[in-house]
Amino acid sequence: MNNKGRQFGAHSNPPLCTRSHQIGALLLVCSTFFLTRAYDRLLVSTAENSFDVFRRSHYVVESNDDGSVSWPERGYGSRLSLKIYVYDENEIQGLKPLMYGRDGKITAAACLKGQWGTQVKIHTLLQQSRFRTRKKEEADFFFVPAYVKCVRMLGGLNDKEINQAYKQVLSQMPHFRLSGGRDHIFVFPSGAGAHLFKSWATYINRSIILTPEGDRTDKKDISAFNTWKDIIVPGNVDDGMTSDGAKIVQPLPLSKRKYLANYLGRDQGKVGRLKLIELSKQFPEKLESPVLKFSGPDKFGKLDYFEHLRNAKFCLAPRGESSWTLRFYESFFVECVPVILSDQVELPFQNVIDYSRISIKWPSSEIGPQLLEYLEAIPDATIEEMIARGRLVRCLWVYASDSAPCSTMQGILWELQRKVRLFHQSTETFWLHNASFVNRQLVEFSNWKPPMPLP
Repeated sequence: MNNKGRQFGAHSNPPLCTRSHQIGALLLVCSTFFLTRAYDRLLVSTAENSFDVFRRSHYVVESNDDGSVSWPERGYGSRLSLKIYVYDENEIQGLKPLMYGRDGKITAAACLKGQWGTQVKIHTLLQQSRFRTRKKEEADFFFVPAYVKCVRMLGGLNDKEINQAYKQVLSQMPHFRLSGGRDHIFVFPSGAGAHLFKSWATYINRSIILTPEGDRTDKKDISAFNTWKDIIVPGNVDDGMTSDGAKIVQPLPLSKRKYLANYLGRDQGKVGRLKLIELSKQFPEKLESPVLKFSGPDKFGKLDYFEHLRNAKFCLAPRGESSWTLRFYESFFVECVPVILSDQVELPFQNVIDYSRISIKWPSSEIGPQLLEYLEAIPDATIEEMIARGRLVRCLWVYASDSAPCSTMQGILWELQRKVRLFHQSTETFWLHNASFVNRQLVEFSNWKPPMPLP
């Protein structure tokens, strides 16, 4: 042994690390890295798909072959089982002015027209409903009919008279007093929502409000809509487009549509609408936005409106005086994909409808050429798929009987069923050992006589 390195025997060869070994090792490392990444992605994708399947199976309405829809059992129950009492116009003092004006000259038929017609349709359909009861003691809910938007528009009542009439009506309802209004239903069919009743926040802030409008904070300090108690309902699409018979117009094949997108509406001085009208002037071959005239020889009639609406692949629905727009619902019946340009919008039956599969929501701050570029890049096959999915759920925008296979009324009743309470009470309601309810003066409920004090 000496200080030199160890000597190998005659049959020993030093280990060699050739270039081939180096390349092999590098390939092994790379393949291991990429396989691991692919496996991780597979796991994430599987988890996401599993969640998506779970979410859809539990929360999304399903279309059946007969045209009906099945509501998810989770949170709703397996069948509808509720009772609604509808107040009669002769039963409560003050109801008639809210329905027909101070002189009683406004008719339900007059109020049935236009996008505010939901106030009449919901009332009429509940009167005919199989879930209506004429016994207050067995009712889960109480419906208060009023055509107040129409009455106000036609000059039947002014704001002050509407406020007084509602307060008079509420003072005549012992059951409203009993529950603090929690089981009472009101319809406000316009963008103003419950603000049509100026004192809504004092008197019906706990009641259930049916309205297409989910946000009016642009003009009010607070929105009357509460996502946990109120129900967004669809706007009133013209019966000529929703009925089972002949339609005003039929959808056009995508290949025959002249425009990429359209906007059919007035500007109303609103930024988003003004941007769209200006954009249509820059790109007239892609975006149509005709001037709508409602009188004179160039009047834009109902047929003209729907013929233009069906002539584009995408129907743009910007915010107007309020966040909701009837154009969104009309789009489904001419079979163009609705593009929502209203950031604060609330949509009906969001618990069970995945709107990302049937519509597009685009930031209103990004209205410009980039919007048209984005829409133009969407393949026709994808557009057809979105239209087909929308075709399956648009029956939920149709105000038809709750006995129909699918209707808005079915959706409203399912949403109401989630809100059924066994027990109701308010700050002015008390109960005793024998389960009797009394007021602050210890008068039993059966002896409460109107008019009753309001909060």
